[in-house]
Amino acid sequence: MATIDAGVLRRIRTGTAAPVEALAPRGRGRRRLGPGKPIPFGFALGPALLIGAWVLGSATGALEPETLPAPWTVAQTAGDLIADGRLQSNLLTSLQRAAIGLGLGVVIGVVLALVAGLSRIGEAVVDGPVQIKRSIPTLALIPLFIVWFGIGEEMKLIVITTSVLIPVYINTHAYLRSVDARYVELAETVGLSRWEFLRRIALPGSLPGFFLGLRLAVTISWLALVVVEQVNATSGIGYLMTQARTYGQIDVIVVGLVIYGLLGLFGDLAVRAAERKALAWRQTLGD
Repeated sequence: MATIDAGVLRRIRTGTAAPVEALAPRGRGRRRLGPGKPIPFGFALGPALLIGAWVLGSATGALEPETLPAPWTVAQTAGDLIADGRLQSNLLTSLQRAAIGLGLGVVIGVVLALVAGLSRIGEAVVDGPVQIKRSIPTLALIPLFIVWFGIGEEMKLIVITTSVLIPVYINTHAYLRSVDARYVELAETVGLSRWEFLRRIALPGSLPGFFLGLRLAVTISWLALVVVEQVNATSGIGYLMTQARTYGQIDVIVVGLVIYGLLGLFGDLAVRAAERKALAWRQTLGD
């Protein structure tokens, strides 16, 4: 075990020490081989290029309106849906489903990761079933869930929850198990209790994995939502798209796809912002 001075031991014992990774020395200045300075509003560059290509293709006739409506047509359709209130009501329903399923999945995923990551017995009991679920596509489970839970909201929330908890569990568990064993020895040396070890070493060490899993979970929640809202649903963006498919309204379908894409993009940005704030003590290549 590396030598650690008495000051660090005192700070850990009193709870004033930085999280695990913060004990490592920080680099000075921006590295020459790094990715460079952050680009203001760089997150919007890729989507702007896609929209630009879409506009150009529609204006030049390279994209047939029957295949992909022009952006201005889609914008007009979205305005009409907003004017008659259909877009807002269905969007609110989708947001509620995604939020509840995401919240439940994150909580269950973290609890399972802690049980499996801090206990060999817990890992033996939990890890196998989670890996089995990871190997089974969500679409394959929907017929069984319909038989078990019916076609109501309960089935839809269960599908989203079981889809979301997998990436949260996998990444949190992996980072929890990768906490350096020297810090465990240090915690025992300074006499930390099980709860103190969990709060000061295990949880900070697993936070990067948790946020990685959360980013994946946000995207997966929308993917699962698309699926369940097309299974005997009576509301939601997926239901709106299903109805549009029945009547051949491609512009309405594209409006739904754009909404799903924007929700996924801004959801990911929100998680990344929370990650930067929670892990402000960590210095990485992207900083």
